[in-house]
Amino acid sequence: MYKNFFGYHLVEAYHEWKKAHRVDDKKFVSRVIRIIVAMAVALTVWCLPVESWIDGMTIIQKRTLAIFLFATLMWLFEAVPAWTTSVMVVVLLLFTTSDSSLVFFEKGGDLLGAQTSYKSLLHCFADPIIILFIGGFVLAIAASKSGLDLFLARVMLKPFGKKPQWVLLGFILVTGVFSMFLSNTATAAMMLTFLGPVLKSLPADGKGKTALALAIPIASNVGGMGTPIGTPPNAIALKYLNDPAGLNMNIGFGEWMAFMLPFTIVLLLIAWFLLLKMFPFKAKSIELNIQGEIKKDWRSIVVYVTFAVTVLLWVLDKKTGVNSNVVAMLPVGVFAITGVLTKRDLEEINWSVLWMVAGGFALGVALQETGLAKTLINAIPFSNWPAVVMVVGSGLICYAMANFISHTATAALLVPILAAVGISVSGNLAPLGGVSTLLIGVAIGSSLGMVLPISTPPNAIAHSTGMIEQKDMARTGIIMGVVGLALGYIMLIFLGSNGLI
Repeated sequence: MYKNFFGYHLVEAYHEWKKAHRVDDKKFVSRVIRIIVAMAVALTVWCLPVESWIDGMTIIQKRTLAIFLFATLMWLFEAVPAWTTSVMVVVLLLFTTSDSSLVFFEKGGDLLGAQTSYKSLLHCFADPIIILFIGGFVLAIAASKSGLDLFLARVMLKPFGKKPQWVLLGFILVTGVFSMFLSNTATAAMMLTFLGPVLKSLPADGKGKTALALAIPIASNVGGMGTPIGTPPNAIALKYLNDPAGLNMNIGFGEWMAFMLPFTIVLLLIAWFLLLKMFPFKAKSIELNIQGEIKKDWRSIVVYVTFAVTVLLWVLDKKTGVNSNVVAMLPVGVFAITGVLTKRDLEEINWSVLWMVAGGFALGVALQETGLAKTLINAIPFSNWPAVVMVVGSGLICYAMANFISHTATAALLVPILAAVGISVSGNLAPLGGVSTLLIGVAIGSSLGMVLPISTPPNAIAHSTGMIEQKDMARTGIIMGVVGLALGYIMLIFLGSNGLI
């Protein structure tokens, strides 16, 4: 993975560290215990009589609940890679709850209940949001192959000069912009590679090194909020907001950027101010020397033009009438026919993220089609809950989870449930901006989870430089989380209550 990206060695080292952490003999027993616990909880729910659960619950709903709990615990425990849990979830749903399940799982008479369509589950792997991500990945690969990413980094950093405070701002803003269109992992690796020589040249006793090293993961995590393709939680929230059978809000790529981009820029500026105050520089100037020339062969020109046209069509999707998911196929088609994209390049697409997202979508489909979401909503008096408790509580839960497990897994677990709950109590949520506040709040909370080195790949890669102490990462992560959640909900409530979302 990421072999085309500058800074690949950092990403490779990170994945090797994760692999070694998983196969460590000392951790093996712990992993086995966590898997057994997850399976035991799921099997307990699966095997208990349906009458012992919620009134009106069917056998299929009980099985779906068991699989949902299995996914929750496996994602929380991370005993295996998150994407493998997603794949297993889809397989279990297909064989035990769908209308194409094994024969002995189709017995139960009236208690069996509505089954999930196997076509709906399989469609999750080709959901329009998946296609949107594929388009984004292909753009990133082509930009790397043509040298466009290196050229843009050099050109965008040049105006910030040599003064440490402005160089820091430059790295924060440029990293944030790249993270809106590239994987946050690839972005962090690339920018930390540029930063390596700079860190070595700074005074050993100065705090500026920490500021620059922390700037990369913070900007990588925050920047992704600016576009629907910047991070999977955005796309997951957008899927449910735009679902024709659900909220049907029809929020476009450009509309998302219209309110999330200014919010992202404000957070990046706050991060700059915070890092300057917490880790002041001793050096009076910083020399940047980013190598990399823009290629001028015809294929590279195709990349530059296609990149610009694709981003423009995404931003203007409501003006052109072309859905952003459809636009995502433009670079795929152009790069394939011109030879820019090869079969080897297809291996560089982050398929594990796509499978992870698809598994989350499959859980949502199962919750809806089996009627489990409705059964749970009827059983729990959500309508009696204060709207502020539901909104703020969901954000805090999401933020807490995202610091310990995959941001994508966090959103995949919470968004389907909150979407169903939000629709059922939409009247109560109206003064706080409606269901959009609830779901986009989860996306924001997920991206802000960056307290620990394990919270997100950019954190882990940055921490591996040895320039960051865990306590410094925790302090900045908590402050950015609290400030980001507060500003995010203020923005969402204002926009939603005024009909601007």
